[in-house]
Amino acid sequence: MTAETASTHVPVIGWDLGGVHVKAALVQDGRIEAVVQAPCPLWRGLPALDATFSGMPDWAHAPADHIVTMTGELTDCFSDRADGVAQLAGWAAAKLAGSVRIYGGRAGLVAPGQAQATAADIASANWHATAALAGRHRSHALLVDIGSTTADLIPIVGGAPAATGYSDAERLETGELVYTGVVRSHPIALTDHAPFRGRRTRLMAETFATMADVHRLTGDLPEGADQQSSADGKGKSLRESETRLARLVGRDHGEGTPADWQALAAHFAEAQLRPLHDAAALLLSRDDLPADAPLVVCGAGRFLAERLAARLGRPAVALTDLITDALPGTGADWASTCGPAVAVALLAAA
Repeated sequence: MTAETASTHVPVIGWDLGGVHVKAALVQDGRIEAVVQAPCPLWRGLPALDATFSGMPDWAHAPADHIVTMTGELTDCFSDRADGVAQLAGWAAAKLAGSVRIYGGRAGLVAPGQAQATAADIASANWHATAALAGRHRSHALLVDIGSTTADLIPIVGGAPAATGYSDAERLETGELVYTGVVRSHPIALTDHAPFRGRRTRLMAETFATMADVHRLTGDLPEGADQQSSADGKGKSLRESETRLARLVGRDHGEGTPADWQALAAHFAEAQLRPLHDAAALLLSRDDLPADAPLVVCGAGRFLAERLAARLGRPAVALTDLITDALPGTGADWASTCGPAVAVALLAAA
């Protein structure tokens, strides 16, 4: 096949329809041409998805081979997961130009009209796609994808996803899903106390701040990762993040110094790492994962996954480093953040 012939191939667009973000990746001739993440308050219903879609780049509206994975079926605008899967699949079939297939994980690619019947395979199966892509490049590894809201820890054995659980409920039990992320999670979900100026203080059980504030103060939050409103609806300067954290320990901003608030943020960052460490240690103790199996890391919280690998004494391999041949000259960070959208597109293109 000549290069001229290959260039006429219909592009592939991978979609990850989440409850707070829509992510899309354009793949042409096996290469990632563009990646985008856009905020979407899906809990308000499908009109919110329409509004987000209308503001996405032109290429997202063009005819393509669309491959859709999702987690948005969890949002409370749907009666249950099966209803959510059916409605999101129906939306994709109606709104996306070209052909549409739904990623069903262990069930393969499914026609939109069959989505409800295979909802248990489709629901929140985006982790499976990322692990399947990683497995093409590493036969044995632990995928650690830390996003804005959740973290997926997926064993890869023999080049294939080898999770013990499949559904969210099962993976919560096995440690393969840890419900914490670097943007939307709340510090009070991680600990009920914190050190402040030599005293141990209980926390106010309020959602005064998010982990975006924490990682902004530690300097780790990637540029553009926080696309949601802050907890108090105000700005995202360092001072405003300090003010929100101060409220958790019953303080006003003026009662501490920048060093005090950075120390408080570091405590919450450590508290977030501990459950991830426990889950990873459990999974790495499996007898089918060799002692030198690396952590394949991605997501908006890749920095946290790399820190986890160092703590475990394991090498960290960025997912984007495994697919450099498919990456454009720039945009690797967004490809990491939007890993499942990238994964379904590359898997389908191959």
